[in-house]
Amino acid sequence: MEISGIRTDRLGLLIDQFDRAREMAEVRLRGLGDEEYLWEPVPDCWSIRRRGEAVTPRAFGPGEWVLDRGAPDIPANEYEEVARQAAGGMSVAKIAEDWSVSVGRVEEILRFTGPPVPDAVPVTTIAWRLGHLHFCFAGTWEWTFGERRQEPMSLVDFTPSAAAAVEGFWTLMDRWRSSVAALTDDQLDTVGLSQYPYGSDPDEPFVSVLWGSNLEFIHHMAEIALLRDLWQARSK
Repeated sequence: MEISGIRTDRLGLLIDQFDRAREMAEVRLRGLGDEEYLWEPVPDCWSIRRRGEAVTPRAFGPGEWVLDRGAPDIPANEYEEVARQAAGGMSVAKIAEDWSVSVGRVEEILRFTGPPVPDAVPVTTIAWRLGHLHFCFAGTWEWTFGERRQEPMSLVDFTPSAAAAVEGFWTLMDRWRSSVAALTDDQLDTVGLSQYPYGSDPDEPFVSVLWGSNLEFIHHMAEIALLRDLWQARSK
């Protein structure tokens, strides 16, 4: 359905939201140079690094450059999600498997009461944030619209070139949008249309997965935009 040229159906609203977010993101990524792309504004940032120089225990990537990744845990801002999963009938073992943590860690979180203490999270570079988005969308596309067989961590060859990273990312996002735009209402409601092996995608209707992917895109691009502002202001 359209009202004054604006789609009001579920898929239309989500695609329009994605398109507007992409328009803003394209503007904010223009002119990104290699030095800014890899800039570490504070010590101990997560970024992309040569394989032999990785500073995190689970850095990954198929080529010479890898994306920093820390030890598995459930961040404090996801405690409510874990409780929701358990209340919805997901077993503790399944939750632990999805988050790559022990059953004991999940049980500890489910016993937790009171406001969670904010996590001490690393600051990440533009290269890390863009690489993270690329990895997430490449994996979700493969395990929804692709052959559903390639390990997500092997899908993105991270690069120190800002221009190459941006070009590769928009190529992926064009493919993502094209595939999403062809979905039917029945597919939107299909639980497990995405079999992405990390997280709860196989247990959710795809419309929920799609909503979450838009959120991921928007919030990481907002972070990239802020880093670009800080880069421009660093010497003033």
